[in-house]
Amino acid sequence: MTMPISKKILFYSLLSISALVVFAPALMAFVMSFMDNKDIMTGSLPQSLSIDNYVKAFEQFPLLKYLFNSLVVSVVITIGQLVLSSLAAYAFVFLEFKGRDILFFLFIATMMVPFEASIIPNFHIIRDLDWIDKYPGLTVPFFATAFGTFLLRQNFKQIPKELREASQIVGMGDFKFYLKVVLPVAKTSLVTLGAYGFLTSWNMYLWPLLSTTNDTVRTVQIGLKQLQTQEQLNDWGVIMSGAIIVIIPTLILLFLGQKQLQKGLTEGAIK
Repeated sequence: MTMPISKKILFYSLLSISALVVFAPALMAFVMSFMDNKDIMTGSLPQSLSIDNYVKAFEQFPLLKYLFNSLVVSVVITIGQLVLSSLAAYAFVFLEFKGRDILFFLFIATMMVPFEASIIPNFHIIRDLDWIDKYPGLTVPFFATAFGTFLLRQNFKQIPKELREASQIVGMGDFKFYLKVVLPVAKTSLVTLGAYGFLTSWNMYLWPLLSTTNDTVRTVQIGLKQLQTQEQLNDWGVIMSGAIIVIIPTLILLFLGQKQLQKGLTEGAIK
């Protein structure tokens, strides 16, 4: 049954208005990144547009170093989550052991514990391990994720148990079955989890702020905050240019993996 033309026009008009409302802050930040601070503070239309704010953003703080640190942290966390979540999901689906279901429910129950409740224990752990101002301190606490394990477990459950039994008959071990059969089948869910883990890690602010004391391994979110000051008037053009630079990697990731993400979310909703 096709939608009437009038309803279709109304539907797409509402979608366009909603998209404009959602995108308006990002569009405003993009325009402000090319404006002079005087025009921004007075709220007047820009007299001219230039890239001076972007040049200042790179000059005022080590933006490239912060971007590199964020990239390293996000990639390491993403890889760690994919490896541990897929292995845990495989164990909960294909390995038989006593108390498996109870252990899984307890594992999933940790999703109800807010991250803020685990900050102090995690901080004491990385301090005792001498991981302050080091990449392990920024990444290892986020390797285990109940959400990722749940997502992949639901996908792995679609693989017939007969396939696992057939692999055992031909002498294929668990690890080989995991690599050759399970991971290729769950490629869409792995891409979805990887994109989610990367975006979440890239936008972290509180944990990098607590676990670093200098600029050695600080991430770009901390650096972006350093552009703001309470002692003098903020240069909002430079701040907006820094924000635009920070979101470029996430936009690239979303554009490249859009089809896989949509497919993964659709499959997750069906399951």
